[in-house]
Amino acid sequence: MTQPVPIRRALGHRPRLLDLFCCAGGAAMGYRRAGFEVIGVDIADRPNYPFTFHQGDALEYLAALITSGKIEQYAAVHTSPPCQGKCALTVGTNASQGWGGTHVDLVAPTRELLDKAGLPYVIEQPNGRAEIRKDLSLCGEMFGLGVLRHRNFELGGWSARQPVHPKHRGYVRGYRHGVYRDGPYVAPYGSGGGKATVPEMQAAMGITWTSVREELTEAIPPAFSEHIGRALLATLCPVEVAA
Repeated sequence: MTQPVPIRRALGHRPRLLDLFCCAGGAAMGYRRAGFEVIGVDIADRPNYPFTFHQGDALEYLAALITSGKIEQYAAVHTSPPCQGKCALTVGTNASQGWGGTHVDLVAPTRELLDKAGLPYVIEQPNGRAEIRKDLSLCGEMFGLGVLRHRNFELGGWSARQPVHPKHRGYVRGYRHGVYRDGPYVAPYGSGGGKATVPEMQAAMGITWTSVREELTEAIPPAFSEHIGRALLATLCPVEVAA
């Protein structure tokens, strides 16, 4: 994929970003804060999504945009394909329950369509996914958050500087292998065993517009995508002009 052609952005006008597999909009909020207009697509109804939302299959939606030529309305695409298939958390933590490794892997078909779209893109996945390039890795400690939530990002058609990964200040609160440890971070997944309550997850990740536990456990902190969005916007829009 070639490098994106810089565009000149009129002051007050936001480039449009397509947010696929959007869930409740953790990534979307960060891109919005960075300066994008964001449109989300998810197969499940997401009434808490804070911006324009379309319910439907994300890959079918993207394919239709490509076929019709309407993909040209967008400047970039962010994707968070379902990660349960082979992520370290699912395979390791839930192995005893027979979970992990049986889910459909959507990363490869997502990348194939993104390459056809010809736009700069982001594929987000948790640690443990070998299917994506780790062009950028982010951690909550980089942004002073109350979660670690390590995430890897493949950047298609553009690049961004990798921030320094600071030393963690301590443990993630909760039980691990039968031992309880306290610490400055909470675990924003599951329930019980010292894991975060819904209000704790909201505060730790900076997500206030949804109180649905499932949506919070799947979200990335907006600080992550704001960091990515600002770098992407600088690549796309190096010059602003008067409208």
